[in-house]
Amino acid sequence: MKKIILSALLAVVALTPALACTNFIITKGASTDGSVMVSYSADSHQLYGCLYKHNATKYKAGTMLAVNEWDTGKYLGDIPQVAQTYSTVSNMNEHGLIITETTYGGRSELYNPEGIIDYGSLIYITLQRAKTAREAIETIASLTDTYGYASEGESFSIADENEAWIMEMIGKGPGKKGMVWVARRVPDGYISGHANQARITTFPLNDPENCLYAKDVISLAREKGYFNGKDEEFSFADAYAPLDFSAMRGCDARIWSFFRMFSEGMDQYLDYAMGHNPANRLPLWVKPTHKLSPKQVFDAMRDHYEGTPLDMTTDIGAGGHALPYRWRPMNFEVDGKTYVNERAIATQQTGFWMVGQARQNKTSILWFGTDDAATSPLTPIYVNTTEAPECLREGNGTMLKYSDTSMFWITNRVTQFAYLRYDLIGKKVREFIDEWENKAFDLVKDIDIAMGNTPSSKKKAKIATEFSTDTAQKLFDIWANLDKYLMVKYIDGNVKGEDENGFMDNGNGKDIPGKIEQPGYSEKWKRAVAADHGKILEVK
Repeated sequence: MKKIILSALLAVVALTPALACTNFIITKGASTDGSVMVSYSADSHQLYGCLYKHNATKYKAGTMLAVNEWDTGKYLGDIPQVAQTYSTVSNMNEHGLIITETTYGGRSELYNPEGIIDYGSLIYITLQRAKTAREAIETIASLTDTYGYASEGESFSIADENEAWIMEMIGKGPGKKGMVWVARRVPDGYISGHANQARITTFPLNDPENCLYAKDVISLAREKGYFNGKDEEFSFADAYAPLDFSAMRGCDARIWSFFRMFSEGMDQYLDYAMGHNPANRLPLWVKPTHKLSPKQVFDAMRDHYEGTPLDMTTDIGAGGHALPYRWRPMNFEVDGKTYVNERAIATQQTGFWMVGQARQNKTSILWFGTDDAATSPLTPIYVNTTEAPECLREGNGTMLKYSDTSMFWITNRVTQFAYLRYDLIGKKVREFIDEWENKAFDLVKDIDIAMGNTPSSKKKAKIATEFSTDTAQKLFDIWANLDKYLMVKYIDGNVKGEDENGFMDNGNGKDIPGKIEQPGYSEKWKRAVAADHGKILEVK
């Protein structure tokens, strides 16, 4: 997401990235089932996680579409509506087109306050109007050229059942419509990603099959003094989003962590990921050592740098229960020195997250979840569904209004409790996640067969809708029961024993626990407390 800071004194707009969302891209040749996959976490401290649903609609000539900024709800203007829109669900449409984003900010002076199309509206309007990734790129460029771009620098993942692209864009400044941009196709068999830092550096100037760009992307950089070399030496990222420590450590480090899970040799980029060596830049894409399954992509979104020098569970900041989170702000100071609170792939401020599967010869699927990916499950939503499940419906709760029937609020309840003793409760939640998601894959196989045997598109949509809504509601019920189970099992620092019949009692028929463990704290935490306050706490 993004944050706009208004300065009345200077009468200008200063833009800073929230170091938020993460996208991974898996081409069909790099996936076990031949699908193109894109993952996305919409990470914002103020975004409510729900499933956006738009059904295909026909409009009369002259109908206008009101554009409201996605982050703030602010009205930006009206644009003409098209005669026919496509059905969409979250960040996918009925044709299997996927569009997701991460904000990188970039040159603040290139923000255009007169633009009408912000980055969020750009995504959802394009999903309603384009069928393929290439068509989406053309639509995005046309919309901003016509109505003006109203956001800061963005990286988009754009994919269909055949190919996947990274498109990076930024405005041209006040008084200039449109934006400058570059789009590169990820080679088949490779994986890529972006996480709030522009990733496209140099690019081929004469390869329209694999690279598209705005005609003035280089000339604007020359005009602004960002670049003065030969055209073939031009780097989009260096010109429009120069690297600094936070870009490497808080942003690209997440892509490094993803790459190292599936590709060899990534430790050579550790100094870059740590923010120490900008010259050792990560490649835009890598070839994995093996093909990725959907479940592996799901779990990659749950990473906290485990097993790396950036592992958030190993230092004293993890507390006594290996908590892999650091509350904001991103930095803190001690004795005049500044230190970083790590920003991993999985993060506490996620509104919703997803993995889109664009599939050939099968209806595409959106795997959708709410809140922190590490402690929340994904549920399958077919892209031809005609309604959103009640537990994920827009309007069922907000960030300021709790709802007992909202998936966002029940996942947050479970997650907040897990944060208290992550090594115990977080581990237990993960067991439930794995059990659910593995079961969901089997359920999807059965529905794929059922829809494959049904020639009617209306009947297919009916099957897809019933399955998607019923499955999501079943998951909601499971998580509501999990919330109660965790409370009973882990209340007050205790861990109640269980056997094959459930919680163990003391045998007297009064529901009094028969076995209670008190695991205490980690060894590192105990040593830190002893060093800090041992003279007072020591038993003599």
